[in-house]
Amino acid sequence: MPTVRWSTTRPGLVVPRPIDRSGTGGPTPAGARGPRWRSTSHGLYVPATTELSADQRIAQAAAVLGEDEAVTGWAALHWAGASWFDGTADGVALRDVPLVARRHLVAQPGCSVSQEFLHPREIEVVDGLPMTRAVRSVAYEMRYADGLGDAVEALDMACYADLVSVAEVAAYVAQLGPVTGIQQARDALVEADENSWSPRETRLRGVWTRRAGLPRPRCNVPVFTLDGRHVGTPDLIDPLSGLVGLYHGDTHLSLVGASGDAVKEDAYRDVGLEPVSVLAPHWGDLDALASRLVAASRRAAARRGARAWTLDPPRWWTPTDTVVRRRALTEGQRRRYLRYRRAA
Repeated sequence: MPTVRWSTTRPGLVVPRPIDRSGTGGPTPAGARGPRWRSTSHGLYVPATTELSADQRIAQAAAVLGEDEAVTGWAALHWAGASWFDGTADGVALRDVPLVARRHLVAQPGCSVSQEFLHPREIEVVDGLPMTRAVRSVAYEMRYADGLGDAVEALDMACYADLVSVAEVAAYVAQLGPVTGIQQARDALVEADENSWSPRETRLRGVWTRRAGLPRPRCNVPVFTLDGRHVGTPDLIDPLSGLVGLYHGDTHLSLVGASGDAVKEDAYRDVGLEPVSVLAPHWGDLDALASRLVAASRRAAARRGARAWTLDPPRWWTPTDTVVRRRALTEGQRRRYLRYRRAA
């Protein structure tokens, strides 16, 4: 039985325990068969009341790992603090915790096992558990994603957490051989953006470019009046036509949120921009959404007159649009300048 790596720095997690005939370090043989304990993998158990959070699922999966083996993919990124990797598919179905093992390790319920080569230098111990380094973890996600859109989302959201940059992932992917999913990873690198603030924003960018066939927009670029007043920071904007894409998630559903959205849309129109709002129901008909974007693009292009807006920031503005720039911020600056991103 592998030794469980553990750290007390994450309160609330329960260490999987092997059977203990004395009942002090784990369940007795009879207790393991009863309702008070739950099997997490072959020979390991936790109390049945243990909450199955993403962290707990990852810790349970890591308990079966041996030397030079690690958690990878979404689970390693989540463990490293990437907020958008919650271990679910669209917030519903649980995803398996991906592991990289040197041995023939039988996949346990809730886990998937890869036996791809893993160099020990690609492993780091985070809060007591072995994880593949972020650049390998996101490359794994990109290669094994269900499609190009999901691969781009994985890279965008790893960049959102500043765990990797596009350049770092590109350098890592470039040195990989003909492994599973390598072309999808290469294609995702071309589509990626370091300043997307949510998976839905990334998905909207995909509809914008691949389905509507519009020029690639910029992500979360602040818009200013010509005298330097900040108008807003739209999710997407075409810097040539002035088409703006706004995704309104769950935080926008209240009357207060909807009212604020309406005011913001008016502010964009006042300076000559053409906003298109996207809500959750619109994902059910992507062709209709693409048609709305195309129609709005035509309206934006038909506008006449001098621009009343610019994407050139005033001198007092601190840009945070790249991983390098965000990593250079102090902790106080991060709290101040990045506080608005999570509401996206």
